[in-house]
Amino acid sequence: MPDERRWYVVQTYASYEKRVEADLRQRIAAMNMQDKIFNVLVPTETHIAVKNGKSKEVTRKLYPSYVMVEMILDEQSWYAVRHTPGVTGFIGAGTHPIPLSQDEVDRIMSGMKKNSSNAKVEIDLKPGDTVRVIAEGNMKGFTGPIVEVNAKKGRVKFKSDVLGGAVLETDYRALEKI
Repeated sequence: MPDERRWYVVQTYASYEKRVEADLRQRIAAMNMQDKIFNVLVPTETHIAVKNGKSKEVTRKLYPSYVMVEMILDEQSWYAVRHTPGVTGFIGAGTHPIPLSQDEVDRIMSGMKKNSSNAKVEIDLKPGDTVRVIAEGNMKGFTGPIVEVNAKKGRVKFKSDVLGGAVLETDYRALEKI
């Protein structure tokens, strides 16, 4: 087995990722494996879910049922990880774990580095829904059907009933579904 520090993927029971992460960190300390197992990570990304005009930051797992472990693979480190409660095995061929390539690690890490200002926005509005402007300003109280939703920019276009069908654009947080 190679004597270099690499990232490996461990499969867990469904929804056990955080528990496996915590248990594995405890095992590393208890078994004095800090010189062989360096990092344990549950890859996540941040979303902003908007429902009924209210924004909520939500963290989602990028790869449900999987945990990443940075380690030097040998019999002791393999045993410590493999026998952690909730772990079902390593990803690899048979009993031989296969490390992630550096490109795969870089892609996963860059997907996690997004902060809430770069988070994906999920808006519960869609074309055809009728909305009302609730934000202060010159459009407050305007209503109309949605024409277009741009979740990436957090903007919504709607036809104004007040202005004879003119298409207006505003931030999704300024609207409520009616």
